[in-house]
Amino acid sequence: MGNIRISVAVASYNGERYIKEQMDSIVRNLTCRDEIIVSDDGSSDRTRELVREYQNGEISVRLLQGPGLGIKQNISAALSACRGDYIFLADQDDVWTDDKVEKVMEYLGKDGCRLVCHDARVMNASFTEVKMESFFSYRGSKPGFLNNLLKNRYMGCCMAFEKSLLPYVLPISEKVEMHDQWIGVLGDYFAGPNHILPTNGTARFFSPVSVDDFVKKSSIIYYSKEALLKAHQEIAYFAEKEQLTAHANSVRVRFEGAENE
Repeated sequence: MGNIRISVAVASYNGERYIKEQMDSIVRNLTCRDEIIVSDDGSSDRTRELVREYQNGEISVRLLQGPGLGIKQNISAALSACRGDYIFLADQDDVWTDDKVEKVMEYLGKDGCRLVCHDARVMNASFTEVKMESFFSYRGSKPGFLNNLLKNRYMGCCMAFEKSLLPYVLPISEKVEMHDQWIGVLGDYFAGPNHILPTNGTARFFSPVSVDDFVKKSSIIYYSKEALLKAHQEIAYFAEKEQLTAHANSVRVRFEGAENE
């Protein structure tokens, strides 16, 4: 991979049960150019002690004191410290295959690809039995901004992205439940398949206009009142980020006073 530098961002909290297996698997994927950033959110077990055992090796391992404000802020602290060209996310209880980085890097940077989210096997607690062959199949995962806006089908420990996306990733919105949904939806948005004019060079493989665009069509998206009430704040938030204020207001006005009842 030439002079490319990999950063691995790990968020930990009382993870001593699996942290050693995880760190061993990550180290096997990296070279002396790369780094591991562990933000620990105040563990009371041996997590920090076990991580420190890796700080004398060939690969740079930095152990940070997390902010103590939960997983989103903890992973944000780790991401903020990353200096590599590409950033891989890791939870404290996942074990990487020995060729994970190699396989992911086959896609990152190719044909404008800036973010990868891959599948995973789910194992039992002792890593001796495959409980689920495909996380994607279990969650019904599929690409698309709208497919993942209302229900999170991503898994953060299966994500890697170009560092140039970091200014868009951070800060992670308080309006989403988990960081992996925020990053995954961001990647879908940048890919452009939900927009008439694709963004970030995807027009090279996704035609912006075709004969089909000149055929008149009508579509109806139905929300029950209860479902729209649950999602309306997120819809308004993303509409405002796109400067579609009329869209945001059309949702918000339907629930004026409802939040104060």
